[in-house]
Amino acid sequence: MDESMRHDITLFRYGLIAPLVNGQVEPKTYLKEVSERVHHVPHQGDKRIAAKTILDWCTRYKKGGFDALKPKRRSDRGHSRRLSPDDEDHILALRKEHPTMPVTLFYEQLTKQGDIPTTLSYFTIYRLLKKHNLVGKEILPMPERKRFAYDQINELWQGDLSHGPTIRVNGKAQKTFLIAYIDDCSRLVPYAQFFPSEKFDGLRIVTKEAVLRCGKPKRIYSDNGKIYRSEVLQYACAEMGITLIHTQPYDPQSKGKIERFFRTVQTRFYPLLELDPPKSLEELNERFWRWLEEEYHRKPHASLDGKTPHEVFQSQVHLVSFIEDSDWLDAIFLKREHRKVKADGTITLNKQLYEVPPRFIGQSIELRYDERGVYVYEDGRKVAEAVRVRLEDNAYVKRHRSPFAAIPAKEGEHGV
Repeated sequence: MDESMRHDITLFRYGLIAPLVNGQVEPKTYLKEVSERVHHVPHQGDKRIAAKTILDWCTRYKKGGFDALKPKRRSDRGHSRRLSPDDEDHILALRKEHPTMPVTLFYEQLTKQGDIPTTLSYFTIYRLLKKHNLVGKEILPMPERKRFAYDQINELWQGDLSHGPTIRVNGKAQKTFLIAYIDDCSRLVPYAQFFPSEKFDGLRIVTKEAVLRCGKPKRIYSDNGKIYRSEVLQYACAEMGITLIHTQPYDPQSKGKIERFFRTVQTRFYPLLELDPPKSLEELNERFWRWLEEEYHRKPHASLDGKTPHEVFQSQVHLVSFIEDSDWLDAIFLKREHRKVKADGTITLNKQLYEVPPRFIGQSIELRYDERGVYVYEDGRKVAEAVRVRLEDNAYVKRHRSPFAAIPAKEGEHGV
């Protein structure tokens, strides 16, 4: 099991224990419900998780944090094994990637790609898939939906992205995208901002600013968009102790409050731009933030018994758990990659060459990075900074003679 797979499994384990760690559920009821359910474990397929195992993960997390949840490395790495439960899990995981492929063709692909021994029969695979309801298609009923609202702030934030207005910058049309969070209880918007793209960098900025301004929520509820599935967001939420929840696919109605906020922006803010269009993205955001603070946050809300979002949030501000260390917040939002260090002490990241300390030569290391730098992490701690290699600079570096280099003999001297 490589490091990337260990990280995926660790995130799954944290997601399962987060409600217990954060005190969001009644332990006995939650453990009973979770242990009776079949879970899709990354790289391992569908499994039932015993209540005792979940409690053990909770204990490990409380003692050692996120890294303590990582699965232990196999002692027999590098040695082949006979078909085992792990092999079955692997087959089931592959099947879920191709659920509509005929079983006969799926079996042929498994044998052709070496995922199973050629001696394993088709009927063995068919029985395995049949047992886990992976033969044919299942029709899932529409979920029952009930209105709900939390009575305390920062219990849950809904997050989403919406297409913003097209603005003209230097005569050219530029699309914009609004990324925002809304507090379920108070309807206050912790932070929102327009960006020129739908990339994760925008979500990273919005999440960090929202947490710094309004404290951390217990849960973040978002759709299945690519940026909300980002490992960086999952890691950051795990470090902060936030439960990250995703809606069911094709079910936008479940995020009703953030969708309602976007409609309010479209009907009450966008018309203001038609008379006096913004000339830059910076101007668009400045005007939006002013409208958000002076109009939206200060206007009585029908679902808040005539109170404003600002009033409701301020009335419970004593419940807020603030994060004051912005440097730590920056660190947990770093992107993460794994690289093997070459013999010359370099690694390649995003088509750029970086140099790391010689002691890492030949090792697979964890890199965390953003636009400001690339750092080497070991056991969850930053231990070094990777330095970008400029080949044109290296051409002028003064080299020191190796002590093992051959020394020419002086005139008149003879070798032994």
